[in-house]
Amino acid sequence: MATTNTTTQPRDSWGSKLGFVMAAAGSAVGLGNIWKFPYTAGESGGGAFVAIYLLFVIVIGFSVMLTEFAVGRKTGLSAVGAFKSTDRRWSFVGVIGVVSGLLIMGFYPVVGGWAIAYIYKIATGLLSTPEAIGDSFGGFISNPIQPLFWMGLYLVFNILVVIKGISGGIEKAGKILMPLLFAILILVAVKGLSLPGATAGLEFLFKPDFSKVDSTVVLAALGQAFFSLSLGMGCMITYGSYLKKKENLVQTTAMVTAMDTAVAILAGVAMFPAMFAFSMEPAAGPGLIFVVVPQLFAEMGGIVGLLLALLFFIGLSVAALTSSVSLLEVVVSYLIDEKGMKRSTAVFSASALMAFLCVFASLSLGGLGPTLFETGAFDIFDLLTDKIFLAVGGMLVCIFAGWRLNRSELEKEITNDGEIKFPLFGLWYNLVKYVIPFAIAIVAIAGVKAGFDSGKGEIMVMGLAIIGIGALISKKL
Repeated sequence: MATTNTTTQPRDSWGSKLGFVMAAAGSAVGLGNIWKFPYTAGESGGGAFVAIYLLFVIVIGFSVMLTEFAVGRKTGLSAVGAFKSTDRRWSFVGVIGVVSGLLIMGFYPVVGGWAIAYIYKIATGLLSTPEAIGDSFGGFISNPIQPLFWMGLYLVFNILVVIKGISGGIEKAGKILMPLLFAILILVAVKGLSLPGATAGLEFLFKPDFSKVDSTVVLAALGQAFFSLSLGMGCMITYGSYLKKKENLVQTTAMVTAMDTAVAILAGVAMFPAMFAFSMEPAAGPGLIFVVVPQLFAEMGGIVGLLLALLFFIGLSVAALTSSVSLLEVVVSYLIDEKGMKRSTAVFSASALMAFLCVFASLSLGGLGPTLFETGAFDIFDLLTDKIFLAVGGMLVCIFAGWRLNRSELEKEITNDGEIKFPLFGLWYNLVKYVIPFAIAIVAIAGVKAGFDSGKGEIMVMGLAIIGIGALISKKL
């Protein structure tokens, strides 16, 4: 099997295990944990959603992440090359990952820009008029110009990190930003838990009511697990390709999964107790972070409310950045490995395309720009990735590892030629080969049905058609 890339450029690598863990955890930790997890939990009934999400993270998330790390390190290539070096017909699985990364970055920097904008807005007096916060957010995201400025600034931060490479940029950023994020979330959570009536929020988050569970909640939990852990989008294959052969993949996967889950739960604990203390609505949807949370800090009042609000949105911006640099790196690594580009050229090329997509995504929130099936670009990119590409991509990675790769070679890669003990290898292998692909397929079918019921079925079918066409083209190459 090929172990070198298609260019003559020397391949970068992680400087240390800590640096890799922080960067990989940073990739996993992002808007999915702090923006998407709380509002999805709120919309999906709280505790029951959280229980299913945790089950998916432990059983499916860990297994798929370990698979992606193993495939990436074994081949030493990014998403597309990792599959192509084994069997060209499987190249489309890597392409799905690159396209997923590109589409997520077609709306992710828009929300990342909102986070940075809210640091400025809070510092300049947003909390002084709590009753206007909701209208302020609606007016801001529907403005055709303002969000684009902040989106552009956010993309610049991504470029500055990724252009410096793996050890010099992404690793250094992760070592600083991840501890900062944990500290901020713990501080905000402690304050929220100290409020009278906060225990109702903990009950909502951790006391399951399984009568509220349906296929939509299960799909939301699976999509959240994949989105939150950066699975099915080529990130972990790409990051794994920069790993040294001596690293313990099982231990590293467990650490990254645990850190990611801890941030998601911390984000919930930072919000729901305080929300219940002030009698606020938990099922507030995507506007939860930018409407309800600022109102929450405004209710706290004084300098404490202001400082906690600033810290919270700094933390949100940090989480977004650590994750989006990995998405940018997926596309950049593809351009370097497969197209022979220099890193700087690859970074600017990928960023320009992402900025172009972001313009349409941002404008669509104000009712501007083209629509497809009466749906704007922001929602299309989100639906295609969250409900289709990530789940199918993760499923295909498992099928590839279980049915195309040699079991003994895979065991050698994961155990470092037998030097590392992994007594659960047989269980993990059977999960990856049989159980996980079947489970994802069942949930995805239910999700497509739910999509039709909600009027979004055409977009989901379009996503499946894109994957099918890609697979057919790859077989002809």
